Amino acid sequence: MLTIDQHGLPRALAERLGEETRAAFAEAPREARFKLLAQALNLDEAGLLAELSRLTGLEVLEEPAIDAEGLKVLPARIAAEAQVVPTILAGAPEGRLNLVTALPPDAATMDWVATFTPRRPRWFLAPPERVTQLINENYGVGSGSLDDEGQDLPAAVETATDAEADQDAAVVRFVTDVLSQGVAEGATDVHFEPQEGHLRIRYRIDGLLVAVPLPENLARFQDAIISRLKIMARLNISERRLPQDGRINFRDGKNVLDIRVSTIPTIYAESVSLRLLNQRKEAYDMDRIGMTAEEQTLVRKVLDYPHGIILVTGPTGSGKSTSLNAFLREINSPELRIVTIEDPIEYEVPGANQVQTKAEIGLTFANALRSTLRQDPDVIMVGEIRDLETAEISIRASLTGHLVFSTLHTNDAPGAITRLVDMGVEPFLVASAVELVIAQRLVRRLCPDCAKAVPVDRARVLPALEALGMGARELEGVPTLRQPVGCRKCRNTGYRGRVGVFEIFHPKPLHDLIVGRVSNRELTDKAIEQGMRPLARAGWLKVTAGLTSLDELVRNLSSNE
Repeated sequence: MLTIDQHGLPRALAERLGEETRAAFAEAPREARFKLLAQALNLDEAGLLAELSRLTGLEVLEEPAIDAEGLKVLPARIAAEAQVVPTILAGAPEGRLNLVTALPPDAATMDWVATFTPRRPRWFLAPPERVTQLINENYGVGSGSLDDEGQDLPAAVETATDAEADQDAAVVRFVTDVLSQGVAEGATDVHFEPQEGHLRIRYRIDGLLVAVPLPENLARFQDAIISRLKIMARLNISERRLPQDGRINFRDGKNVLDIRVSTIPTIYAESVSLRLLNQRKEAYDMDRIGMTAEEQTLVRKVLDYPHGIILVTGPTGSGKSTSLNAFLREINSPELRIVTIEDPIEYEVPGANQVQTKAEIGLTFANALRSTLRQDPDVIMVGEIRDLETAEISIRASLTGHLVFSTLHTNDAPGAITRLVDMGVEPFLVASAVELVIAQRLVRRLCPDCAKAVPVDRARVLPALEALGMGARELEGVPTLRQPVGCRKCRNTGYRGRVGVFEIFHPKPLHDLIVGRVSNRELTDKAIEQGMRPLARAGWLKVTAGLTSLDELVRNLSSNE
């Protein structure tokens, strides 16, 4: 007979682990144990499931379906803590409760199940991500935290104070669960939005907002959740009439997040938006941000210049800071003194001196930049040029022997030139200082596990190309295009991650036109004549390379052309 230890680990498997690993396994929350065990045994997900199946005799279900009747008898708290979910099986005998979990059930889990249902359980194994997904989709994210708070206290002796303490603890756990799940899914923002009669929570993943499935009883915790977030951000919880800004230092396993918090009063209650900034986020190089070899060659040529300005433009969330960080890492060396001025600091650059602006005490971009010039820098990175003062100091710094990196909010690369002139910078200074402008967008990357190639449907593709300013000529030699399908790994969206699309503009050959204050349209046309590849055409190359879809490109660019 197979022996399972108190933590759900087969004895034969436990004997292959060191004492330290077994202790770490025992102390880890159940949802983290599968990954820890896989790493300890040097097995991938499929390999560990196969090994557990061999040792326990439990069948593996790759895509288990939810049992709606089983949901009624298995409480959310048990499902979340034990990482178990009821599944439905065709042809299964009546009266059995089919349950899936990533690890074999331990004695405590089986006792819990027996407490809530007389139905005889039959156990199966399934991928941990799928189990978590089913729990979140059917019970709601954080459901285990808010389910039956205080159930461990006998009702006869439970006091009002006890109930309040339980609710407070439940809310703390819920907020932590929502943030942790956001980190796990790669969210950049989390929005808590009070609506009439309920609280809506949404993640921004790969640039799009995704509704978070939530527990049915969430509405009565709404005020407590908002207050908890304000307490974490050290905001005034009694002030509900005015917007407030704060920050939270949040640790989720190895992830350390600097969370920027913004509240604003709405007609129902305060809406809270969180920007998640991972302080240990893996830095990107030019390959990872999606630059082709040709584009990298163009950029590297300018990165070798001893002075000048390099600008990256695009809307909020287009990856400008990530690109600048990649450029800094490309040139970083002990021979260069690099100073960055940012708000916020999104990446740590080894060896660089990084300054966080604080407008409330007068440390603005302009003031910080002015002081930085007295620090003998070789390279300066200014997070954003927002006003004439910052623009003028940046340009004069570039003209006095410094290489300056910065960002602007413009739709295309030539637009950065006209934007600086509109700010009040003299055109001859702009023409002399700016060496390179890169406009960029982030498009969702097709999921490599489910995307498929389909024959080109000209009736559908041609209107999309026309919306991007291109035509039938682009389809020559393109028999198929990859399309999104959807699978478990991409949350059935068909996309996973994002890739950059770049428009690279060299202003120097157009010096006279810039000094002559020509329109942005004329400047763009001339740049294209001289070899600049516009955003739409650069994006089309990503489509034909199978990295993204035409629909995704149109969604990002058609309104900007």
